[in-house]
Amino acid sequence: GWLYWRMMACGRRSGDRKRQVILFILCVCVCQSGAETLRYSLPEEMERDAFVANIAEDLGVPLSQLLARKARVVSEGSEQLFRLNQNTGVLMAKESLDREEICPQSDTCTLLFKIFFENPLQLIRGEVEVRDVNDNSPVFPEKEMVLKILETASPGSRFPLESAQDKDVGINGLQNYSLGPNPHFSLAIGTAKDGVKYLELILQRQLDREEQGELNLLLTATDGGSPPRSGTAQVRIVVVDANDNIPVFERETYEVRLAENSPLEQLVVRVAAADPDEGSNGKVRYAFTQTSERSRQLFQLNPTTGEIRVAGKLDFEEAKSHKMVVKATDGGELSAHCKVQVEVLDVNDNAPEIALTSLTASIPEDAPPRTVVALFSVRDRDSGDNGRTECSVDGDLPFSLTPTFDNYYELRTNAALDRERMAEYNITITATDWGKKRLSSQESIFVQISDVNDNPPEFTQDVYTMSVTENNSPMLRIGSMKATDADAGKNARVNYALVRQEGKEQPEVSVNAENGDVYILRPLDYEKVPAFEVTVRAADGGSPPLSAQAVLRVVVRDENDNAPVLLHPAPESSAAGELVPRWAPSGYLVAKVVAVDADAGQNAWLSYELAKATEPGLFRVGLQSGEVRTARAVTERDAARQRLIVLVRDRGQPARSATATLAVALVDGFSEAHLRVSEEVPAAEPEGPLTLYLIASLVCVSALFLATAVAAVVAKVRRARRSETETLPAFPTSAAESNAGSLPRSYVYDVCLAAGTVNSEFRFLRPLFPCFPAGLPPGPGEQRSSVCSQDAANLGGEGGW
Repeated sequence: GWLYWRMMACGRRSGDRKRQVILFILCVCVCQSGAETLRYSLPEEMERDAFVANIAEDLGVPLSQLLARKARVVSEGSEQLFRLNQNTGVLMAKESLDREEICPQSDTCTLLFKIFFENPLQLIRGEVEVRDVNDNSPVFPEKEMVLKILETASPGSRFPLESAQDKDVGINGLQNYSLGPNPHFSLAIGTAKDGVKYLELILQRQLDREEQGELNLLLTATDGGSPPRSGTAQVRIVVVDANDNIPVFERETYEVRLAENSPLEQLVVRVAAADPDEGSNGKVRYAFTQTSERSRQLFQLNPTTGEIRVAGKLDFEEAKSHKMVVKATDGGELSAHCKVQVEVLDVNDNAPEIALTSLTASIPEDAPPRTVVALFSVRDRDSGDNGRTECSVDGDLPFSLTPTFDNYYELRTNAALDRERMAEYNITITATDWGKKRLSSQESIFVQISDVNDNPPEFTQDVYTMSVTENNSPMLRIGSMKATDADAGKNARVNYALVRQEGKEQPEVSVNAENGDVYILRPLDYEKVPAFEVTVRAADGGSPPLSAQAVLRVVVRDENDNAPVLLHPAPESSAAGELVPRWAPSGYLVAKVVAVDADAGQNAWLSYELAKATEPGLFRVGLQSGEVRTARAVTERDAARQRLIVLVRDRGQPARSATATLAVALVDGFSEAHLRVSEEVPAAEPEGPLTLYLIASLVCVSALFLATAVAAVVAKVRRARRSETETLPAFPTSAAESNAGSLPRSYVYDVCLAAGTVNSEFRFLRPLFPCFPAGLPPGPGEQRSSVCSQDAANLGGEGGW
């Protein structure tokens, strides 16, 4: 880590951007293969927030980077002993450190920590050595030690004493012993193989109980601190009367191997010492001596039998072995010693511990595979295979674990994520050791998947069909369109809008941008627009937005808002004139009323009925066809002039109607009627020479008058057809063609009359071309002709019948 920052600093000073990138990549590789460890030292018992080191200066990191990359320090173990000030880059001790409490059974006390950086993720290892301070004095287990020595003991005999204990280590630990001046004993200091100093009294001069039965010696233990500290104990020597045999142990050293999960009261070993003396001098009692307080708590010695049993919970991780000294004393106060060494065997009694170091609580759903989600470490306090661990992710989840270093693991994605399929994951990480009876622990990590705009809106239908009745009120709601988006948040917020098409008029509808309600902006007319289609776009609120389209079809329902329009007789004429011969039988076709209705459906179905007539029983009207026919044969008693009012009605609700007025003349012959019409209508064309011819024929012809007259009439009628101008009814410009109860425009009536004849010709429903006004000849290729009688129109204009 320090090398990385130094090389990056060099890259910035050089100003070479390419070299900086190469150095960064090289340093990342170096950091992954094995990062350098920062090493510091700190005296114990420093005050709270004591300065340890300036991390920013040692790594060459700008202070802004510490904040930007969220630098933090994590100590190994459950207790965090250090903290990092991101504003100053100073590493400080959170509390006063006591080396004897932190590392009670270690000569060196090293605290490990790691510094984490994010963006990108980086880990730098470090360690702080807590230096010992001479803050503890040597202490003897007992303030007074009593030794009973036979007066017969020979000079040179050695007697072990309880050693003092000093919690400090090194030069601050126990260094020397001294014995107060006396004539009988000297002090010998030895060092065992394990480096522990032991203490013995050496008899220099023969004791004499009768001369002095008890001696008091001052024993002083001194450490090597500056200034040195010391502790004292009184050694009281009791001179015992002669006892010539001392207890003898079977073995000098007892070695025992014991599992750490051994239950309480389990027998560890039985020590035995024999004394050939008799009586009280041969009775041996056992006791611990030169044994640590912790060992005395874990093991119990029976003073009579010499059995050592388990008295506390053994822990291999706390102490791998225990050393004890057993003293056997007979009734004469003679004693012997043996050593008991207990090796604690590791048992898989510690489950792995998972410590989460870094966690990204939310990742986007478009995060690429191999994205780091979390960093954690696994620790097992057991040893060997019992402390060897493996980790796995439970379930079939798109996540995997990647080992890094020092039992650290990275939780990474291993597949593409989809928030719409799974919005959050509860990831369970299981750590299992390799012991025979495998132990495991679990840690749950909750990861949310943040939404990315990767789903366009979807309409519930491709085509929406809505209907509205014409002549509606403005801003009428006729329905709603609905589109859904599988995304979340603003990415799922759908807005609706019409798709404008160039060259087309503004549509008659509006769509609410928020809820998709469809409104008709203004009243519609079915006769103009029976239906129309628009395209509606639904767009989400993502960036960039995604959209979808659907077709909105609006069908206009017809309303009976148009009355029937008469085509024949023409509405501008007051009454249409029709001629009916006196000999007309029942069912004789008099005229046909033709009307159309611009509505549709039943609103355009027309029915005809005779509303009023001069003689109601003489004529009838076809309900569907509009044909006016005689209901019976015409008689001489019927009035010569008949006036008919035909009612044309549609089937709408409410119904609309129109009326047509017909003037019907009952004539014996078309000529008689023609003469009367000519006399009454001054605007009619002047009579031809037909009358003169008839008078002359009557004078000249007597017997064959009737036959000659018939021949003359036939000839004259043909000539009259060619000379008379064709007259057609005018069609209203607002009328539309319809197949509902009406005829096409191209059908009109053609009634031809010949003056002075006894027969009339009535031709009905012959397709004709339009008649042009006087003075307007037909166009090229339009040689159309029609002989129409103006007399019928003139007769119809007599509306006073």
